[in-house]
Amino acid sequence: MTLSTLFNRDEFVARHIGPNSADQAAMLSEIGATSLDDLVGQTIPADIRFNQALNLPDALPEHEALAKLKAIASKNIIKKSFIGLGYYPNLTPGVILRNVLENPGWYTAYTPYQAEIAQGRLEALLNYQQMVIDFTGLELANASLLDEATAAAEAMAMARRVSKVKADVFFVDAQVLPQTLDVVRTRAKYFGFEVVVGAADQAGAGDYFGALFQYPGADGVVADLSGPIAALKAKGGVAIVAADLLSLAVLKSPAELGADVAVGNTQRFGVPMGFGGPHAAYFAFKDDMKRSAPGRIIGVSIDAKGKTALRMALQTREQHIRREKANSNICTSQVLLANMAGMYAVYHGPAGVKRIAQRVHRLAALFAAGITKAGGKVVHSAFFDTVQVETSKAAAIYAAAQDAGYNLRQVSDTVLGVAFHEAASQEDLATLLKLFTGTVYEDADLAVLDAAASDAIPAELVRTSAYLTHPVFNSYHTEHEMLRYLKRLENRDLALNHSMISLGSCTMKLNATSEMIPVTWPEFGNIHPFAPSEQTEGYQILVDTLADQLKAITGFDAICMQPNSGAQGEYAGLLAISRYHESRGDAHRNICLIPKSAHGTNPATAQMMNMQVVVVDCDESGNVDVADLKAKAELYKDNLAALMLTYPSTHGVFEAAVKEICATIHQFGGQVYMDGANLNAQVGLTRPADIGADVSHMNLHKTFCIPHGGGGPGMGPIGLAAHLAPFMANHVVAPITVGDASVAQGQGAVSAAQFGSASILPISWMYITMMGAAGMKNATEIALLNANYVAKKLGAHYPVLYSGANGRVAHECIIDIRPLKAASGITEVDIAKRLMDYGFHAPTMSFPVAGTLMIEPTESEAKPELDRFIAAMVSIRNEIAKVEAGEWTLEDNPLKNAPHSKGDIAGEWNRAYSRDTAFFPLPYVLDNKFWPSVNRIDDVYGDRNLICSCPSMDEY
Repeated sequence: MTLSTLFNRDEFVARHIGPNSADQAAMLSEIGATSLDDLVGQTIPADIRFNQALNLPDALPEHEALAKLKAIASKNIIKKSFIGLGYYPNLTPGVILRNVLENPGWYTAYTPYQAEIAQGRLEALLNYQQMVIDFTGLELANASLLDEATAAAEAMAMARRVSKVKADVFFVDAQVLPQTLDVVRTRAKYFGFEVVVGAADQAGAGDYFGALFQYPGADGVVADLSGPIAALKAKGGVAIVAADLLSLAVLKSPAELGADVAVGNTQRFGVPMGFGGPHAAYFAFKDDMKRSAPGRIIGVSIDAKGKTALRMALQTREQHIRREKANSNICTSQVLLANMAGMYAVYHGPAGVKRIAQRVHRLAALFAAGITKAGGKVVHSAFFDTVQVETSKAAAIYAAAQDAGYNLRQVSDTVLGVAFHEAASQEDLATLLKLFTGTVYEDADLAVLDAAASDAIPAELVRTSAYLTHPVFNSYHTEHEMLRYLKRLENRDLALNHSMISLGSCTMKLNATSEMIPVTWPEFGNIHPFAPSEQTEGYQILVDTLADQLKAITGFDAICMQPNSGAQGEYAGLLAISRYHESRGDAHRNICLIPKSAHGTNPATAQMMNMQVVVVDCDESGNVDVADLKAKAELYKDNLAALMLTYPSTHGVFEAAVKEICATIHQFGGQVYMDGANLNAQVGLTRPADIGADVSHMNLHKTFCIPHGGGGPGMGPIGLAAHLAPFMANHVVAPITVGDASVAQGQGAVSAAQFGSASILPISWMYITMMGAAGMKNATEIALLNANYVAKKLGAHYPVLYSGANGRVAHECIIDIRPLKAASGITEVDIAKRLMDYGFHAPTMSFPVAGTLMIEPTESEAKPELDRFIAAMVSIRNEIAKVEAGEWTLEDNPLKNAPHSKGDIAGEWNRAYSRDTAFFPLPYVLDNKFWPSVNRIDDVYGDRNLICSCPSMDEY
């Protein structure tokens, strides 16, 4: 072997891809293909093949990729941030950092649709909801949204749904954070709402269906909002308060002020700033609004034995079911970060959180007192953490602060803002006072100032009500107990560190450790999103190079990195299309064609853009009915805005007519939006832009290895053709003036931060860099191989519903359970629950076709794991046969009683099948048994008896 071969520079490719060369050969033989090229040729239409190498560098070994990224990260300059505006340095407890954020048992789990094997995460999210309920004083909270700005926009939309005021006018307090107002204005325009901005006390002056207030205000002021809220509500408006969660430990709650809804960010609760995200937004509301609220709500139910069990409640509100009538298009939220924030409250408890809040406020109060003592002018007398100082020396002080390592907020030429936070120290206070006053403060001087200074919270706004009273917030305050609590919860969840998760449309692939390591580097974590651009060169390089990688992969001319979820990417894509039509005098174009098979977020997103959804039929093979599409495109040609198309299709097929479909839409003046959910089947083999798409989102949390985190975070950047690039999202606080967005000036934002959840972008950068051009293509080839192998092996036992012209599926396949249900009474739900006894998470259930299971094995699963899953499915088919034959009754069989929990081991056993059949149905299960912590959960009971707060500890 040569020296260069011995260095094995593409070693990571084999780490990421599951089947080795021998297994690939065996699998190809099994499915009847002579090679990977032969398989690809049979699967992907020749007219869309990308028959050249991707314009990406060769693969780098893990250590070299990390070193290269470290060099980029080192170009970020970390200064102590006192900017505020919704983002604050804090201290992540080490036990949470190591055992949640850095733990694959938490970050590789899927959304908890299969609740029986997600009880740990569900309990953590219930803790989060209880924390939000306690601090806001409202009756219910969801299990997080994407960021404060989009949460406020969702609250505006909900207010319109529930308000009795007929006028479509929404009031925004002038103190609302500027990035929030930016997003609200973007959303409002396409909902058809007028936005009026003014002082809070003007909220009762007009006929507003709702109003958004900030508490404390953007400039730090703490004002009594109860009067303006009462005036608004007297006219029938809905009152929304965006509140700093930490401040609510010392300030009256939004509910005590009269709020109907409270929104905000939980970033201060132990989550790094990360240049803007990911951070879990909270959303709390009154009980009578629960069926109109967006996002996921965790509820308490019971299992088959009457034991308390948790689940996602009221799922009929979701876009997967209600489609264009859904409350929101939200799919991914920020579960991993919500879990961190909730655990921060568990770790510190009520006394600890209050102490932190009091310390932050005391630092701010002493700073203001020092300024006043020196003859300076403090703008507001009432504040929580942010002090604004008016001075003729603002520019000089700002520059001196930067030289000393501090970032302040430049409010104007004569006003500086200083926002204190958990990580601020007495030394910081002394340094800042010297910068502003020239006076040197030793510890003794601070003590004298402390003794004389008063707090700056008005007596009538001081909080007296209790919070965090549940035992979970008062039981785990030693690290030993906290560690064990986190481990207990982790053990109740099935994640990728246990077995494959074969979810169609979700791409649960390897999230390699080397991809995850940079996320917690301080060079990425400790950067404020509105830090001066000269301090964020590393992030700018990261964003630009990742954008170049994505351009090469997709063929698009421009990339917008702002959307912080796939659904947000859909919205940003349709937004660019709408703005493009408007620029051409075609604002009337509002018809969006969507195939019947589409993901539910597609029609939900279209209605958020005020588009009229027209459904296109699918033929018997699961393809878009081209004749129906052409007829509808011609029928609506004068008003056709867009087609939303998933490719390969949601049915798991590369449709041969895709170019003809795109050409038809363009012929009649529309634009093609390609849903990127299935991009993992395209990379290196075909490209969306070459197929005919004008814009497409890319789920970085699917194709590009950002982990699902139990339901988030995600990133959904969009690629755009050149004619749409001028209409991508920009940002009012931190305008993107370099790269692609230089042509998009003045466009409103879709997310709170200019680059969405920027701190997780290193994951995808590392993945692409370590895979290289050849590795990225090979990953797609193996994704096709694994899916076709599973389809072939299972096809002998279950009908495979759809396939392409040569009998091939794409990267996923659908097996049809409906004939088995008709013959035996066993349903897809029963199979999903029974798979838990075999140690597997179920495939996607009843989507896109009711009564089916959609399976996506991904390229990262090795043949032995695929064979274990196949063996489980074959064994389950044999169990169904026993029900069909009458050997087991429909009421007493291992499928209807699944899953079997640890509690089923003890006590009397009087079922028609043995304990071994129940718990260890195949030999391999003995070696790696996962025990569901509860039996099958009663969904109906949970919705009829809706409880979304923590039950007493003895009920778990």
